[in-house]
Amino acid sequence: MSTVQVNPMTLIAGPCVIEDEGLVMEVATELKRQLHGLPVQLFFKASFDKANRTSIDGFRGPGITEGLKILGRVKEKLGLPVLTDIHEADQAIEVAKVVDFLQVPAFLCRQTDLIVAVTEAALQWNRKMNVKKGQFLAPWDVKNIVDKVRAVEAKHTGPHKKVDLHLTERGVCFGYNSLVVDMISFQAMAKMGVPTIYDATHSIQVPGGGAGGKSTGGKREYLEVLARAAFSAGADGLFMECHPRPALAKSDGPNAFYLEHVGEFIKQILEFRRLAQTFPKLLPEARA
Repeated sequence: MSTVQVNPMTLIAGPCVIEDEGLVMEVATELKRQLHGLPVQLFFKASFDKANRTSIDGFRGPGITEGLKILGRVKEKLGLPVLTDIHEADQAIEVAKVVDFLQVPAFLCRQTDLIVAVTEAALQWNRKMNVKKGQFLAPWDVKNIVDKVRAVEAKHTGPHKKVDLHLTERGVCFGYNSLVVDMISFQAMAKMGVPTIYDATHSIQVPGGGAGGKSTGGKREYLEVLARAAFSAGADGLFMECHPRPALAKSDGPNAFYLEHVGEFIKQILEFRRLAQTFPKLLPEARA
């Protein structure tokens, strides 16, 4: 069997939302410690605003000003690059001044003005860009998102002519309050010439499945097996939210991975990724 050089894996990890600076530094410090020496490019993830909470009473985060200050301190004190969500077009430049990886949430992936603004900010500040495939989209339909990004690139006159664009699979709606992951999604999206990431925590959500229908539930017990399957199917990177005390998390606790086990889990995933990239392909690519 031939061998291939396997590049470091992109890992996006951290708590769902910035609860406070203490939690952020606790999680970021522990992730850096556990992943030290592994072939992983870690991007610390936390949202300054959860703008799509199920209930009006849901905790949203500290907001953009304080949130960016906290993420900036993660970069300064720990030397970790950071990722966060952008919800409105006019946030893009402000976020790009601090954040290394700009993310468009799944519910907003069809919003043209937002895609254009995030692409322009990524080009101006030489940032990476991640677009989560909406729960309502087929994998081949994200070509329109890629085309929007490429159209902005074609008009750009600055020094950075291309965006390091990634696409993330986070499951698709399957009836009410359920999501499923179609494993062919990774191959379908990879044909668009972009790396694919598997969102291991949001794809096991049960939307509106929390107590009283006022929060999101989750099926954490399926996280590990689905993540292994995703890398066997060709995923390039992993997105996973983690928390030291998931039962007390202020957002998405039911799907958060236990922080203490992240390092060991990533070692397993790296093995699945290595094997998937080493095995030769036996069937020709299907023609479009």
